[in-house]
Amino acid sequence: MINLQAKLTDRQQFVTLYGSTPPRAGSSDEQIALAAERRAERVRGLPLDGLVVYDVQDESGRTEEPRPFPYQPTVDPRIYAQQLQERIGAPAITYKSVGTLAEDDWIAWLREAHHDYGIGQFILVGSSVPVPPPGTLFVDRAMQLAREHMPTAMLGGVAIAERHTPEYDESQRLVLKAAQGSHFFVSQVVYDPEPTLRLLADYAQACRLKGVAPQRVVLTFSPCGRPGTMTFLKWLGVAIAPETERSILNSATPFATSIQICQANLRAILDNAAAESIPLGVNIESVSTHRDELAASADLVQALHNVAVG
Repeated sequence: MINLQAKLTDRQQFVTLYGSTPPRAGSSDEQIALAAERRAERVRGLPLDGLVVYDVQDESGRTEEPRPFPYQPTVDPRIYAQQLQERIGAPAITYKSVGTLAEDDWIAWLREAHHDYGIGQFILVGSSVPVPPPGTLFVDRAMQLAREHMPTAMLGGVAIAERHTPEYDESQRLVLKAAQGSHFFVSQVVYDPEPTLRLLADYAQACRLKGVAPQRVVLTFSPCGRPGTMTFLKWLGVAIAPETERSILNSATPFATSIQICQANLRAILDNAAAESIPLGVNIESVSTHRDELAASADLVQALHNVAVG
């Protein structure tokens, strides 16, 4: 199996990941295994360095806009990550929302993830509500506990270019998270390169001023071929220009058009000066469970890999 931790920290290498969502909560062992096998069949043979498995949260408290699709809880991401690792032969990075856990529960979850499920990489996310309740476990404390109790675990964080503003400096937050133990960051889906370019430029500058090396930023891309998927992406906070939306949804081949847009966006980012000082990577996901969008996500892996390797 690929040594993903070594590759994530090797500044000379580009990293390609594939993200997926676990099956719905209540799925039987047989259903989980079948879902993992179907996903493995779709991505076998693709140039992947690792997998990403999400810990899906409701997030309805993040915005006043109604959720386009009902929230569906999923099985423990560790279970699905283990199944995918075994079938695909690539290591998984598992998201974990720590905001609902007590400190002892978090430590136990992390130890089990490592010893029982064979997972060594994690992205920690906090509460999605604006004002977390008393007793909430925050990401910085969760990272401290992880360093103390499971020092072999590689920890990562999220990077959201759309919230990078003078009032909320995402670049400084990345510097702080790195100092707390984040070795890499995975972005929100990119459909407008400008917010990402601004964030990367400011992050590179912030690192220069601090005298530290930037950590890897893995940029997430997703195919889109349906109005419902487009609505969901925008609800998640993804910046999508009106002309981009029209170009995709009015196309006779919307999936091919969305893949071409993602390729152009990645080229624009890689051609930027900030990309020379920040190790980058891509993460391809499908926010939809429709078969054609899942198939397009596999096509997108190869398309973006071709851009990255020139």
